[in-house]
Amino acid sequence: MYENKKILILGAAKSGVAVAKLLAAYPNDITLSDIKELDSDIRKELESLGVKIIITPNQIDLVSKEYDVIIKNPAIMATSEIIQKINSLNIPLVNEIEVAYHFLPKVKIIGITGSNGKTTVTTMIYELLKALGKPVVLGGNIGYPLASLVPNIKENDILVLELSDHQLNDIKDFKTDISVLTNISHAHLDYHGSFENYKAAKKKIFNRHTATDLAIINYQNEDAYELTKDIASSKVYFNDQNNYYNENGIYLDNQKVLDLADIFLKGGHNYENILATLLVVKNFGWDDKIIKEYLAKFYGVAHRLEFVREINGVKYYNDSKATNNEATITALKTFKSPIHLILGGLDRGQDFHELDSYMENVTKIYAIGSTASLICNYAKEINKECFLCETLANALTEIQKNVASGDIVLLSPASSSQDFYVKFEDRGDEFKNIVANL
Repeated sequence: MYENKKILILGAAKSGVAVAKLLAAYPNDITLSDIKELDSDIRKELESLGVKIIITPNQIDLVSKEYDVIIKNPAIMATSEIIQKINSLNIPLVNEIEVAYHFLPKVKIIGITGSNGKTTVTTMIYELLKALGKPVVLGGNIGYPLASLVPNIKENDILVLELSDHQLNDIKDFKTDISVLTNISHAHLDYHGSFENYKAAKKKIFNRHTATDLAIINYQNEDAYELTKDIASSKVYFNDQNNYYNENGIYLDNQKVLDLADIFLKGGHNYENILATLLVVKNFGWDDKIIKEYLAKFYGVAHRLEFVREINGVKYYNDSKATNNEATITALKTFKSPIHLILGGLDRGQDFHELDSYMENVTKIYAIGSTASLICNYAKEINKECFLCETLANALTEIQKNVASGDIVLLSPASSSQDFYVKFEDRGDEFKNIVANL
């Protein structure tokens, strides 16, 4: 399907480079374009494979009928001018994961998506299947692009793929055998243009499903439940009367499989993630001892309510991935102890009053980023003490004056990191580095 083609790849991030290398192994005429210069070693490698490199701020000028297919970076918005031009010329438009799918041998594919929790669920599924001795490969929106993994994937492997709405938006033939939808909340509306478009992209996790395929869905999330009423998959719900958690433990098919004391991670959202994970894993085998040992030692995924360190009875958590109010609400609901909350980042017009009902345990707020002044005003309106810190370093210095044993220090900014940082991982890493040296 992708041989003897003239192909344009838009975007030289990890997925663009990976798909260029994959397609270069076949008789194709490949052009890779980006607006920024490539790393010199990557450029040399691609050019040695026969890939033409074009660096230009005007990629739209490259689009023409001469191309048989165009592969876009998932970050390019569907509403952008360049995509409109591609569509007007009726040029087939796909993304890296769609292309890679066509080069796979016979495998089992598990796909995970959702507004929150998908990385944690993906990680737990992969690590538990690996602990159970299964031939499992991790990729997609986590780890490595699928195209880079294809050469080493063997028949009957199990692929565990985190799939973002950006990736799902452009798939055509790609399908999973098992799909997990953790939840849906308002997110990425700037990319999709509307909540309806965002939900439609998420629904593609069930693309081409039949009754022989399995869908695992959050019953308590109204948008996820309503969105999936008409899918053809065999549906299994968590957070329903059969698969649920309570103060006593985790239940599958109304049978308790874990005590909450067996699990290091706390909070309802984590128990939901574990339910979704176990509903997948049970299809490939079960070992009580392995599962309990793993969940007793799993401290969470980096930057997602990640436990960092305990100092003199004070626990520090890095939730830098909380770039919206919904994610910060999830974090606030997790703790019953006094919380010192580090809040703020890029100003996107967010309304912090959405947090009001969940601020009961927050004793003090430490405002950082470009929203720092707005947060201090917000704190005054809800009668919470606030410190105008602007930087993480200042916030953690101020926090040391105020914390006591039993308190929680929580970086959960409810804001993008892109005022001071390239990505949320950089913000989280700085937090961890400072805490490590306290």
